[in-house]
Amino acid sequence: MTILDWARKVQAIAQTGLAFTHDPFDRERYTQLTELVASILCTELDIPLAKAKGFWEGEEGYATPKVDVRGGIFEEGRVLLVRERSDGKWTLPGGWVDVNDSPSGAVAREIREESGYHARAVKLAALLDKRRHPHPPGIHHIYKLFFLCERTGGAPAVSTETDAVRFFDLHALPELSTGRVLASQIERLHQHQLHPELPTDFD
Repeated sequence: MTILDWARKVQAIAQTGLAFTHDPFDRERYTQLTELVASILCTELDIPLAKAKGFWEGEEGYATPKVDVRGGIFEEGRVLLVRERSDGKWTLPGGWVDVNDSPSGAVAREIREESGYHARAVKLAALLDKRRHPHPPGIHHIYKLFFLCERTGGAPAVSTETDAVRFFDLHALPELSTGRVLASQIERLHQHQLHPELPTDFD
């Protein structure tokens, strides 16, 4: 386990404890744990303490992983990608699942918001634990849901989060935003398009 794994685990214990305990002394101890996590991350990541505290700000109740959805649209050997303004790199359109979203509804919304295209999800190709794949390390524990999607309309359009929309040849992918998607995941999604009988990948 890395320092981020330990920090997430301790934070989850503290957050869940604060959600269920009625003992004022336990609340004080759990609060101290959240402050300790922030101090450790501040030191280890060399970031301001306020930023470290902000990672879990507003998180309440039983601690669970966050859910990220990504949609793969393939046409004539090409894949739809969007370029993120935050890092200037490319990814499958997607993002966090909002409260009251269904997973398929969330991926359709993200595709529309980030690319301008309308689409529908046709298959959940993979449900992956981000920590088990070679993404760069991150603060949150994230489950990534990869959907095979079909374009149903719309036109390419940028957004507040994306500044370019384009189909790329699968053998000539641009620099990817690897915190969001890996080339191997795009290739695996393409295999699901070519072989729809494949079972959903998981973990």
